[in-house]
Amino acid sequence: MTRREAAASLHRSLAWFVAHDGTERTLSLVAAKARQHGALGSADLACALRTCRGRGDRWPRVLEIHATSVVRGLGGDRLIGNLLIDLYAKNGLLRWARRMFEDLSVRDHVSWVAMLSGYAQNGLGIEALGLFRQMHRSAVVPTPYVLSSVLSACTKAELFAQGRLIHAQVYKQGFCSETFVGNALIALYLRFGSFKLAERVFSDMPFCDRVTFNTLISGHAQCEHGERALEIFDEMQSSGLRLDCVTVASLLAACASVGDLQKGKQLHSYLLKAGMSQDYIIEGSLLDLYVKCGDIETAHEIFDSGDRTNVVLWNLMLVAYGQISDLAKSFEIFCQMQAAGIRPNQFTYPCILRTCTCTGQIELGEQIHALSIKNGFESDMYVSGVLIDMYSKYGWLDKARRILEMLGNKDVVSWTSMIAGYVQHGLCEEALATFKEMQNFGIWPDNIGLASAASACAGIKAMRQGLQIHARVYVSGYSADVSIWNTLVNLYARCGRSHEAFSLFWAIEHKDEITWNGMVSGFGQSGLYEQALKVFKQMGEAGAKYNVFTFVSSISASANLADIKQGKQVHCRAIKTGHTSETEVSNALISLYGKCGSIEDAKMEFSEMSERNEVSWNTIITSCSQHGRGLEALDLFDQMKQEGLKPNDVTFIGVLAACSHVGLVEEGLRHFKSMSNEYGITPTPDHYACVVDILGRAGQLDRARRFVEEMPIAADAMVWRTLLSACKVHKNIEIGELAAKHLLELEPHDSASYVLLSNAYAVTGKWSNRDQVRKMMKDRGVKKEPGRSWIEVKSAVHAFFAGDRLHPLADQIYIFLADLNDRIAKIGYKHDNYHLFHEREQEQRDPTSFVHSEKLAVAFGLMSLPPCMPLRVIKNLRVCNDCHNWMKFTSNVTGREIVLRDVYRFHHFTNGSCSCGDFW
Repeated sequence: MTRREAAASLHRSLAWFVAHDGTERTLSLVAAKARQHGALGSADLACALRTCRGRGDRWPRVLEIHATSVVRGLGGDRLIGNLLIDLYAKNGLLRWARRMFEDLSVRDHVSWVAMLSGYAQNGLGIEALGLFRQMHRSAVVPTPYVLSSVLSACTKAELFAQGRLIHAQVYKQGFCSETFVGNALIALYLRFGSFKLAERVFSDMPFCDRVTFNTLISGHAQCEHGERALEIFDEMQSSGLRLDCVTVASLLAACASVGDLQKGKQLHSYLLKAGMSQDYIIEGSLLDLYVKCGDIETAHEIFDSGDRTNVVLWNLMLVAYGQISDLAKSFEIFCQMQAAGIRPNQFTYPCILRTCTCTGQIELGEQIHALSIKNGFESDMYVSGVLIDMYSKYGWLDKARRILEMLGNKDVVSWTSMIAGYVQHGLCEEALATFKEMQNFGIWPDNIGLASAASACAGIKAMRQGLQIHARVYVSGYSADVSIWNTLVNLYARCGRSHEAFSLFWAIEHKDEITWNGMVSGFGQSGLYEQALKVFKQMGEAGAKYNVFTFVSSISASANLADIKQGKQVHCRAIKTGHTSETEVSNALISLYGKCGSIEDAKMEFSEMSERNEVSWNTIITSCSQHGRGLEALDLFDQMKQEGLKPNDVTFIGVLAACSHVGLVEEGLRHFKSMSNEYGITPTPDHYACVVDILGRAGQLDRARRFVEEMPIAADAMVWRTLLSACKVHKNIEIGELAAKHLLELEPHDSASYVLLSNAYAVTGKWSNRDQVRKMMKDRGVKKEPGRSWIEVKSAVHAFFAGDRLHPLADQIYIFLADLNDRIAKIGYKHDNYHLFHEREQEQRDPTSFVHSEKLAVAFGLMSLPPCMPLRVIKNLRVCNDCHNWMKFTSNVTGREIVLRDVYRFHHFTNGSCSCGDFW
């Protein structure tokens, strides 16, 4: 180095010191001392530098020595340079360290290790790897210390792939037996969740020191693998190694994660004997142990005897009372903290805000929010993330969104909380838009974000986006995350992709309740009810634990299939497991029996409930209404109000339908008006359709038309269809044509509209108009939905069409039906279905083509089922007047109960009468 270069180097050194010290006096002092030490050699200066290690107050001495080495021409000396690189690097002065490294005339392994470890300690993994490659190109053989430093750099910079390549080089160089290299590898694999690889390195190490055990115990404790952490502790004790504060803190965390309070107390006793209980890290770990194990009393004792100026202890006490949802005590601690002059940190506010969230005290949460802003935490990501979560969970989505938008640096937690909030409240499209926006900001989603996005796809059956998220799961390395797999299973099941759902499902090694429930509920929501019940059966065979969601989904699947036999089997299982006490399960059972025609069982289930909610009342009211028990439904409505429960829009659907089915016109209109006048409920199109049905069934068609014309909202297809149906029954073709005109404009491809109008013309004898409607259907490519009926006999469902001859027992059924018709004709039955066809059509058609599907189903049921069993028939269309009369006579002649469920309601035929009172 030339004198000019040496002077320039000295000037830079002194300029740096001035920038950090700021006094001209110090500058002159250092320069003077540099001149005085002209006789010192490199060994003397190196010795002096070693005395400065770990002493922050000796920076002036370090710079003095550096300046002297430059003046004496020793700036490139390897011995002095290595020490200066180490000193600068360890104190974060990496630019100066790198300059010293570059100025060295000759570099040895110590030089490379000092520089590499400096990068590693400061989290500059990429720079460390770049230097390592430079070392490799310089043909310098790496030592164990070099490899250890590079591995540490990869760990801190989260460069897992590069770390594994370094591991391969360690193996190649034969350094696997080096303890500090093994420790670095264990730390690398634990950081990335590769516990198996970490354990393999541990088992292959010939000698383990305290760092080895501390690293393993800490890694497992942080990931809540408490049991394994304690097993490693036992191995550590067997090795004769003494515990230190780091070991004990990790062990306490392990005990906390598995709830092993007894083991934790033993460690506490050890700490007291060893005199380590006053360490501030240990105090926090002890308090965390007792808090997580629910021993609040002992936790408070530790808190009272600990360092009351330590904000961490205050935060842990807030967590303690939040854990038991004691908001009053939590808020008291928060107030005491401020009275004691302890300044809250970024973790304090989230502690109490989470308690507000758990207890539903959002107003208090708003006040804490205001206080956090006042104290300068408005832009803190951690505080904002908890606030977004709080507001999102309770539907304050606009406020949560504003907080997210105001954040300068949005982290993955903030985005994920917002996405989860949208999903929770059914705003799945907004959730997916936010998920896309997060990625546009360069934020990589975590496991919770991916699970929430997959749930959003399931909510709107967005299979294409769901497939993209499934692919992202693998790319992100979350393919082993059970929570994401559970969500994906539900996604495929909910979208009706049974093959993919089962493939994922059986690939999950450890299935939990959520896994099974995701399949049952998913198939149920996609309409694959048989698959849902199949999974429910497999769940029992696998010994999986049922919960309330399992039974609700399975019972609902049985109800939608109208399979009362399967439903009763699920009911029995619910009784055995004690889940019939759950309100949600009882509500599902009421709906099951109501939909399967067993109204008495529905009423019994309702009467046996210990606690009822709005859903319970709505379900039983609707069931009674559908089964022709309108007066009972209205009585239940009065009881509901007497018990202090406020009716909602669903309640009034049942009430209005009840009034319609029993002909209570004025009472129905009074209930309709009370919706907005007394309860503040805005009527929906369904409510208006119910009123039209009330007036139409009673024959008040002019009044029904005026009601439709005066509606504050545009009448939808349901309203006009209801009016047209009433016109057909009461043979009012003028209003019927008006209703049909609007209906065909709204739904030009719905066959029911054409059929209703065609039949309206037929019953009024307007055959040419009827034929025109049929031609219109043909020209527009609209096909009439064929009438179809189902009956279950001996666990098999038998389906029939009108005039059906496909059944294996068709000949016997028609013979039985002919004999039955003769018997009921003797007591007054007359066939009246021919009114839909003029005489020429009646002569040309096969008489059996007039036999509707429900008659065939009932005849087959009478032939096949024991006399003690009621016949339960389901029809996809509305029962016609002729079949209704035929079933009344049939129930009288045979003495059998016939339950017919058509598209609108249930009819119970017994002893020649129907539960609808012929008003349907």
